[in-house]
Amino acid sequence: MIRSLALLLALGAGYATAKDLVYVSNEKDDTLSVIDLSTLTVVDTLEVGERPRGITFNKDQSKLFICASDSDAVQVMDAKTHKMLANLPSGEDPEQFALHPNDHHLYIANEDNAVVTIVDTETRTVIGQVDVGVEPEGMAASPDGNWVVNTSETTNMLHWIDAKTFELKDNILVGQRPRHVEFNKDGSLLWASAEIGGTVSVVDTAKRAIVKDITFKIPGVHPDKIQPVGVKLTEDGRYAFVALGPANHVAVVDAQTYQVKQYLLVGRRVWHLEFSSDQSKLLTTNGISGDVSVIDVDKLKVIKTIRVGRYPWGLAVKKVN
Repeated sequence: MIRSLALLLALGAGYATAKDLVYVSNEKDDTLSVIDLSTLTVVDTLEVGERPRGITFNKDQSKLFICASDSDAVQVMDAKTHKMLANLPSGEDPEQFALHPNDHHLYIANEDNAVVTIVDTETRTVIGQVDVGVEPEGMAASPDGNWVVNTSETTNMLHWIDAKTFELKDNILVGQRPRHVEFNKDGSLLWASAEIGGTVSVVDTAKRAIVKDITFKIPGVHPDKIQPVGVKLTEDGRYAFVALGPANHVAVVDAQTYQVKQYLLVGRRVWHLEFSSDQSKLLTTNGISGDVSVIDVDKLKVIKTIRVGRYPWGLAVKKVN
């Protein structure tokens, strides 16, 4: 009865969206917060390994993969029961990962030893390792499954890994301290954020060449605080959203012209972003303020702030039928 009333109130306030559960990794608490997106409230808190950061679901959303960085493990959680099924052999200090479109090759960035570890999630074995630059972090797999791209924070490069041979094929120099990479829907472009460089590079996938470097300027905010991290692209090609770290804003970029349309004020040290399943809402993790901001994508307006654990980092969304 209480949950039904809360849902009706949310609908009346204009906050209705897809029936999603949002999982948020809290670095300092070793937990995941679970948010019911229909009521915009935290409905559960789950204990996981030490310093959880990157999280993602498999295709049918039956399993949740969690980078427990200080446990040197990628944990596998049953998405229905929330019981741990296994620890994958991830390598040292896993931070981010990308699940290949084949749904069982997991590419894991190991920050401490400058490698990308490739794990078969079905056999739970390491099937490859690729030497990359210093402090690897960001990971993305192309929609066609041909490429996996890793960022190295200290080497300032994008590393292009052939997903068929597990060989490093190319390197692209980008801005200082690249943190996140994201392909557009058809895989023709890759967006890469550079935290200290203060830019986002748009890369032509076929040519593996930068076509545009996007810069940001927020009135009243010192340029040193504008540090791009998370990037998310709408499937319709309208917008790119960029989390700007300690600038406490999300930039809204026209994904066709690469022009910044506006800046949205969110919580403190905005880090990563994720859409609701219908892309009507965008959620942000705000590390220092310990909360999640909810953005209405059509209105380009922050509609809610939700308190979670300490230092929220990653986000994964599960559609509830």
